[in-house]
Amino acid sequence: MSRQIRRLEQELGARLLDRTPQGTRLTEAGEVFLPRAKALLRTAAEAAAHTRAAAQPSRITIGYTTNLIITPAVRDLRRRHSDADVQTLHLAWNEPRAALLDHRVDAVVARLPFTTSELHVTILYDEPRALLVPLDHRLADKESVTLDDIADEPIPRLRDPDWNAYWRIDPRPDGSRAPDGPLVEAIADKNELIAAGEAVAIVPAGGGIRPDLTTVPLHGVEPSHIVLATRAGDRSRLVAAFRKSAQACLTSPGPAEPASVPPTRSEE
Repeated sequence: MSRQIRRLEQELGARLLDRTPQGTRLTEAGEVFLPRAKALLRTAAEAAAHTRAAAQPSRITIGYTTNLIITPAVRDLRRRHSDADVQTLHLAWNEPRAALLDHRVDAVVARLPFTTSELHVTILYDEPRALLVPLDHRLADKESVTLDDIADEPIPRLRDPDWNAYWRIDPRPDGSRAPDGPLVEAIADKNELIAAGEAVAIVPAGGGIRPDLTTVPLHGVEPSHIVLATRAGDRSRLVAAFRKSAQACLTSPGPAEPASVPPTRSEE
């Protein structure tokens, strides 16, 4: 990697990195070069993706995030387009937009919030939110709770500000701030903290949980939104077909599979 960077610097006639015993950082020239290099790489990825799509017009990759079931819609799409190569790919909670724009997937079923610029987003269904606590928590046996019940309970933070605002409900409706819990990098780490009694969390009511945790209905907050996201302007027939399958088959958190959507004349 170091040799490649030095060769690049020689070709550009500019030093991109300052190298010190403590590590490296971008020079002023590097700060100018990096975003343009990323844009070029994205353009190249898009060109490759469009080329593959032209060569393989019957291929689609569908992404989904944790605890969301897309099987009914995928099976429906495969029934109606038996000649198509339909693939699925699990994504981390913070990957939907990047995976679409990088052409790793062509459609994503995920929970809001995430940045939706350059995307076409369709709400599929809503899912109530709940409080996630350890089994021995003081609120574990409650029939339901409100934000007032957790006014002093720390809630873990992730590095995504939109995620924090929505899933921590921060600020609260009265303008107060949600108590800060530990900063975590992954959902599994968050669950471990909760099981240890160090925090609580607001989660989708339908999500799978560990046996040492339980959820309590959280009243007085809007539900989370499960959406289908695709690239804005994508005219792929399979993307359009999957949107119809998703809207027909993914209407609740459960795995029930409705009858197949009859194909339209253009899809037959």
